[in-house]
Amino acid sequence: MLRLSLSLIVLACAVLAAPANARPLAGSLVQLDVVDRDADRWLPQYHHRGDTWIAGAPGHRYAVRLRNNSAERVLVVLSVDGVNAVSGETADPQQAGYVLAPWQSTEIAGWRKSLDDVAQFVFTDLPDSYAARTGRPDNVGVLGIAVFREARPPHLDSPPPPIADARNRAERASAPTAAAESAAGMAADKSVASQRLGTGHGEREWAPVSRTGFERASRHPDQVSTIRYDDADRLLAMGVLPQPPYRHRHAGIPRAFPAGFVADPPPRW
Repeated sequence: MLRLSLSLIVLACAVLAAPANARPLAGSLVQLDVVDRDADRWLPQYHHRGDTWIAGAPGHRYAVRLRNNSAERVLVVLSVDGVNAVSGETADPQQAGYVLAPWQSTEIAGWRKSLDDVAQFVFTDLPDSYAARTGRPDNVGVLGIAVFREARPPHLDSPPPPIADARNRAERASAPTAAAESAAGMAADKSVASQRLGTGHGEREWAPVSRTGFERASRHPDQVSTIRYDDADRLLAMGVLPQPPYRHRHAGIPRAFPAGFVADPPPRW
């Protein structure tokens, strides 16, 4: 019998309440958001040409916020700039990740260094990103999750026929899915030359977790979600962010009614 088991890391933290305006994607197992820890705010998401974008502030620490929207345990493999945030390997859905309890929410604030601490996620210039410094700059600017459901034990009172069970498992292992194809496409964007922002390897902080076992129901993820990011100036130039107000768009152009009252002139010397 094919068993898809792995020793993984499970978060040892309390359930966090989601804000009232948080809305999961239709049918999504896990909601993916990003929190600017220095500005103490959720980063708004902008949809542009099929991608979801956020604007990061250089030098700011951030956290990836995950919410399990289901009544079952799920495994979340987290990729930051194409790197597994737990193991440091070039990311693949079959690697280690975080296990969320039913309805659990948590924030992943950095690269996992041990069961006790992480190195903070920090928005930084691309050459200073962890991925670029370790020779893997091609996927800088992308956050992604691959989510797996947990295999359920068979009913003891009516076990399936062994031959049928083996055939079904083989079909699940070989059949391609849209989610698997999306996971493979996470590394397809090669626009490194125009990307400005990446994720740095910041200071260490205490973030304890523990280990648990998890048997995946399938080799293929049940959900793959991605968020792209860069600094606000580039996103504005790309048309991702809305144009600033009229007075900013026309800065430097003479206007007949610039508003305000009559100010004193500067002194004459």
